[in-house]
Amino acid sequence: MRHALEERGVTEVTVASAGTGAFDGSPVSEGAYLVALERGLDLSSHRARRLTEELTGNADLILTMSAQHRDRVVDLGGEGKVFLLGVYAGRKGEEAVVNDPYGASLPEYRVTFDELGRLIDPVIARLEAERTDGQR
Repeated sequence: MRHALEERGVTEVTVASAGTGAFDGSPVSEGAYLVALERGLDLSSHRARRLTEELTGNADLILTMSAQHRDRVVDLGGEGKVFLLGVYAGRKGEEAVVNDPYGASLPEYRVTFDELGRLIDPVIARLEAERTDGQR
């Protein structure tokens, strides 16, 4: 998301990453690292951090891949500002869920990477529309 925003010259949006079950300071999984590298992104310096009430409170918008992740964000005080990434991008039902490939095979990481890539443009379009309308 950060890379896509930079490519479009959108500078008013800050992107941060945190996981509901992350271990602070852990590197990305090998599968995520390799697939990102295949796609021209270097995640070698990325370190995980656990989502906290403080991070949740400081965020304007939180996008999650699954309903389980969304529910955890709500538990941390994020009700009203958390959406499934797919829903925010305009999808409905099961099509709005993105499978977390953690621990899965490399082909499954590729599927997830590509799925996330398809969701980025509609998310950015909505962010820009909401920013223009003064909704966010």
